[in-house]
Amino acid sequence: MQKILDYITLIDKTLKTISLKKDPSTLYDPIAYTLSLGGKRIRPALLLLANDLFGGNNKAALNSALAIEVFHNFTLVHDDIMDKAPLRRGKTSVYKKWNTNIAILSGDVMLIQAIQLLSKDKTSTLSDVLDVFNTTAIQVCEGQQFDMNFETSTSVSIDDYLKMVKLKTAVLLGCSLKIGAIIGNANQENANHIYEFGKNLGIAFQLMDDVLDLYGNPDKFGKRIGGDVISNKKTYLLLKAQELASGTTKKDLDFCLSSTVLDDKAKVEKVKTIFNNLKIKQLAIDEMNLFYNTAISHLDSVDAPTEKKEVFENFAKSLMNREN
Repeated sequence: MQKILDYITLIDKTLKTISLKKDPSTLYDPIAYTLSLGGKRIRPALLLLANDLFGGNNKAALNSALAIEVFHNFTLVHDDIMDKAPLRRGKTSVYKKWNTNIAILSGDVMLIQAIQLLSKDKTSTLSDVLDVFNTTAIQVCEGQQFDMNFETSTSVSIDDYLKMVKLKTAVLLGCSLKIGAIIGNANQENANHIYEFGKNLGIAFQLMDDVLDLYGNPDKFGKRIGGDVISNKKTYLLLKAQELASGTTKKDLDFCLSSTVLDDKAKVEKVKTIFNNLKIKQLAIDEMNLFYNTAISHLDSVDAPTEKKEVFENFAKSLMNREN
């Protein structure tokens, strides 16, 4: 894990050196502000780690790692507008601090900056890197649209939900790893395996997040427990409960979702009781383990030194064993 932490430190340090124009300040100040808010920097760190896995030179991969982080933050700037989220990482979101039009335009520039960073190193792998990035960028937009569609749809299936998670969240993790592998001159088979490792791990991570939202330790999870239940968010847990509930249980669940008289605490407790009776938590964990084990299977198939692959496995375990 120390190597990942070192790469995170490197990304944080190097992001601060990205040169931004000063004029117009209302276009560029929001970009500097966004990049200064911090974040886990996991995606760019994994890109560098994948590059190292195949014996690559991390200097050759650094611009691409920065590009992934800039792109990720671009999506957050626009997501906050669509979600009407007033805060990002505990600070005022860009559209609230400035305005919606500025946030849209600054986000657009960040997307272009990401492509510029990717194109900065004229290597023999650039075409392949851009192909993976462009495909992923479109998929992330598709995932966001599915997520927005789900807010008003009454017929979302678990397969629909997993597809949305894959596109909105998981493919960018896979993309980061695959780009690092490509720059490290991995062959196509190894690049595909490390991509599938990241994609499946990303889905498993979201399923664990769904579980922790209701069953996590509020002192350690970092979010309001039961937030998804309060907002009727279509998570794996809710969709599975709707799939399995019948009779009185279905009526009780429908009441919880539509009631205007239940306060938040009562709603969370009632829904949690329904989930417990249907054993939803264990079903979600079982589903998570399917994707986690698939991820590890792809990692095992990568032709690389075992000691280097152990770093990835330890990282995967740390994601799945968060405090709950």
